[in-house]
Amino acid sequence: MRNTDKMRSREGHGGGTPDLRLRLGPTYEPAGPGGPPRLREACGVIGVYGNTNDAAIQTYFALFAIQHRGQESAGIAVGDGQRMHAERRMGLVSRVFSEHRLARLRGNVAIGHCRYSTAGSSNASNIQPVLRSTDIGPMALGHNGNIVNALALRGETDEHSLDEAATTDSAVIADLIASAPGATMLDRVRQVIPRLSGSFCLTIATPTQLVAVRDGMGNRPLCLGKSNGTWVVASETCALDAIGAQYERDIQPGEIISIDDDGLHSVRVELPQRHATCAFEYIYFSRPDSIIDKSSVHTVRRQMGRHLAQQHPVDADLVIGVPDSAIAAATGYAEEAQLPYADGFVRNRYIGRTFIEPTPRLRKLGVRLKFSALPEVTRGKRVVMVDDTIVRGTTQASLVRLLREQGEASEVHVRITSPPIRWPCFLGIDIPDPDELIAHNQNEQTICDSLGADSLGYLPAGRLVEAIGQTADHLCLGCFTHSYPIDVQLRFDKFLLERPENLQTAMVFPREDTIDRNESALLNDD
Repeated sequence: MRNTDKMRSREGHGGGTPDLRLRLGPTYEPAGPGGPPRLREACGVIGVYGNTNDAAIQTYFALFAIQHRGQESAGIAVGDGQRMHAERRMGLVSRVFSEHRLARLRGNVAIGHCRYSTAGSSNASNIQPVLRSTDIGPMALGHNGNIVNALALRGETDEHSLDEAATTDSAVIADLIASAPGATMLDRVRQVIPRLSGSFCLTIATPTQLVAVRDGMGNRPLCLGKSNGTWVVASETCALDAIGAQYERDIQPGEIISIDDDGLHSVRVELPQRHATCAFEYIYFSRPDSIIDKSSVHTVRRQMGRHLAQQHPVDADLVIGVPDSAIAAATGYAEEAQLPYADGFVRNRYIGRTFIEPTPRLRKLGVRLKFSALPEVTRGKRVVMVDDTIVRGTTQASLVRLLREQGEASEVHVRITSPPIRWPCFLGIDIPDPDELIAHNQNEQTICDSLGADSLGYLPAGRLVEAIGQTADHLCLGCFTHSYPIDVQLRFDKFLLERPENLQTAMVFPREDTIDRNESALLNDD
C-alpha cells in the first residue's frame, strides 16, 4: 500500500523551506566483511545544460554509459529555472528510472550520479546527488572521489541534510558550499574548493546553473562536451558518445566550469597539489572507449600488454584475457609475444556486483557464477592468463583453478598489467587495509604458489608509466609505491563519519519517518 505520509522536513540554511522534491527507494545493506574481491571506484558524475527541457533524458542515457563506475545507487536532479526536482534510489540506473519517473524531471539543467561507496555506507541516506537548501536557492551536488579531511571539515558545518543525516564526504562538501559566503553559487564554490584535501570531481546544479569542478591533482577524470547547443560534463568521454556529444576537452586540474544563459565560464583556482591522475583509470576503471587526458584507454591497455610480454615472456601456446578490462592488454601481450590470442573465458554478463560476500567460500562461488572456462580452447594448452590486478588473490586463484579443472589447461601463467598493490588508496578507490592485500607482505613467488599458477609476472611501475604515456610526476601510484601526492594516514576508515564518537552534531531522523521500504516517499510534494 502506498505511503502517502510526507517525510518530515527541516528548514534549510537561511531559514526557508527547501523547494526540492525527493523520492527514495528501498535500502541495500553494504557488502559483508572483507569487502569486494575486486577494486571498486567511487562513482560517476554527469552534468547537462541545454536549451530544452530534456536535460534529464540526456543525463539518463549518459549514466548508462558510466554504470561501471558505480552500481549501488543512482540519481538525477533537475532545475527548471525556479525549483529543483530529484529522483534517487538504490540500484542500477535501469532499475532506478522508469519512463514515468523521468517524465517528472523536466528542466534544462541536470546532474546525474551513480555510486559505489568508498566513504559512508551503501544505504538510501547516502544516495547522490546530495540536495541542499541555501539562502540563495536550492542546489544539488554529485561527487566522485574522497576527501581525506572530511571529518575535520564537518566539525565546521551545520547538519541540515534534507533527507536522513548523510555520512559521506560528499554531504560535507554540500554543507560547506551551502553555508559559505558569496552572492552566487560560483562564489561559494571558489571559497570552499581550496579547503578540500583529496580527490574530487564535482557537478553542482541550481535551477538556472551548472557548475563542474576538478581537483588540483586531476586525480579523477572529468571531460567537457557539446551537442547542438547543449553542454555536457562527464566522468568519461564514453558518456559523451552515448548521447552524441562532441568531446571538447578535459576539464583541467583546479578548473571550475560554470554554465548558464550567458554561456560557459572558466575559472582556475591555484591549488598546492601536483598533477596526479589515478593510474587505475587506465588499468581498470575507465571504459576502453574513453579518452583520459588525451590518451585512449584502449591503446594504453594494449601497450601495457606489450610491455608485460617484454618484461615477462614465457613459453606458451596461447594468451587469454580476463573479461572485460584485461582483454585489450591480453591482445597486446599476444601480439608482442607472437602467440595466438583466444577467448578462454565466458562471462555471465547478467552478474553484477555481489552485495553479499561474507566468506571466502562465497567469494569463490561468485567467481564461478561470473565465469566459465572453454575446454575446447584451453585443453592441454600452456596458457598465459592476463588480468589487470591482484587484490586479495581470491579471484585469480579461482580462475586458475577453473582453467585447470574445467578448462583442462596443462599450465597456467598469470600476467598482471599493474605492479603489486601493496598499500591502500585514500583517493576514491575501495582498496582494503594493507593486511588484506596479498602483496603487502608476500613476495611474488609466495603469491604465485597461493594462486596455484605455474608462474606470475607483474608490470613494473616504470613500464606502467611508459605504457600510459605520462610522466611519473603526473600520475598517482601510491597504492604501488607508498608515495602519495598528498599527506594521508596509513589506515583509512570509510565509515569514519558514521562512528558514534564522531557524530555529536549529527541530527538523525528515525528511518520509519523518512523512508518507506516498499514505496517511494515524497518530500514537500505540493
